[in-house]
Amino acid sequence: MPELTASPSPGAPTVPVALEYDGGDMDCGSGLLLAITSRMRRIDQGEVLLLHTRERSVLADLPAWARLAGHDLIAVVDDAADTAPGPWRLWIKRGRTVTGAPDRSAAADVEYSSGAPAPVGTRLWLYSNFHCNLACTYCCAASSPRAEPRLMSVETAASAAEQFAQQGGRELLVTGGEPFLHPDLGELVARTAEHVPVTLLTNAMVYARGRRREALESFDRDRVTLQISLDSAGPELHDRQRGAGSHRRALEGIQLARELGFRVRVATTYLPEDAPAAGDLHGTLADLGIAEEDRLIRPVAQEGYAEAGVEITLDSVEPEPTLTADGAWWHPVGVTNRHLRVADAPLPLAHVLDVVRDVVAVQAAAGSQGRSVFRCT
Repeated sequence: MPELTASPSPGAPTVPVALEYDGGDMDCGSGLLLAITSRMRRIDQGEVLLLHTRERSVLADLPAWARLAGHDLIAVVDDAADTAPGPWRLWIKRGRTVTGAPDRSAAADVEYSSGAPAPVGTRLWLYSNFHCNLACTYCCAASSPRAEPRLMSVETAASAAEQFAQQGGRELLVTGGEPFLHPDLGELVARTAEHVPVTLLTNAMVYARGRRREALESFDRDRVTLQISLDSAGPELHDRQRGAGSHRRALEGIQLARELGFRVRVATTYLPEDAPAAGDLHGTLADLGIAEEDRLIRPVAQEGYAEAGVEITLDSVEPEPTLTADGAWWHPVGVTNRHLRVADAPLPLAHVLDVVRDVVAVQAAAGSQGRSVFRCT
């Protein structure tokens, strides 16, 4: 990462400082991040920590930490008394981190799916593309027919799957956008499924005929599972969130996938207050032949198009590393959140996983509490 350039001392910002900390000669790999994290937890969102340091490498390393942690690095000032650089002062404004357990009171009566966190390196997400035939009101990826496709190449996806398998990966999930809009989805799924089993997320509305039907039928039933979105037993809630007529077509897509011999999982998404409108979802899914372990009910994440929902931060949600054509992210529901960007390129995968593990280690050392598992599959 390029080294951050420090401004001369007269450029110090005139902002109130809530807390100061002298990091001395510590670098970011020898306890400084732990110390900073601990002190950031003592101040409120929007308040500023002033860090003093004599270690030059901090100028290069701290911006990456601030970005990942959701904080803003306001300014860096060189307090050099002679020609030698340093010491330095860095102003860090606290962002949207969570200091305690998230408030789930609004969802207290809604039984969302949960589970044990997947160890980093065992589950990997790929965004095949970002454009979609729908524009769902809560879409965390801000996908729509007008969205920039941001297609992941077959070679990138295949390389990611190969590297993932070599590192012991067990579960690859391909999502979008609507993956069936990717012109090379058949090859992308075939190449990735050679290395690790694939779960493909889809709204099941566009694969009934033509080349997309051919791609669907080409998938290895033993290596590919379909996860299809269905937000309610009847059409009212589903169509309100996804568009008129989408409920009927989703049901048709589920039936077709099962007729073709695929294992089908069904994912439902809604806000707590919309739970009654979902109706007898489990009864409907049972009638469709969807096993109980293949049914997922998840909350709305306050990302992308969603104006309400669960707040997603590094501290509040367990990581599920996610690759897009142009970067890597902490979690698949956070790909529109700049604070959750892990890397500016999807590969090499080892670097992405190492960054995530480093952040998890810092959080664990700082006694991070209150993180939940946000299940997308």
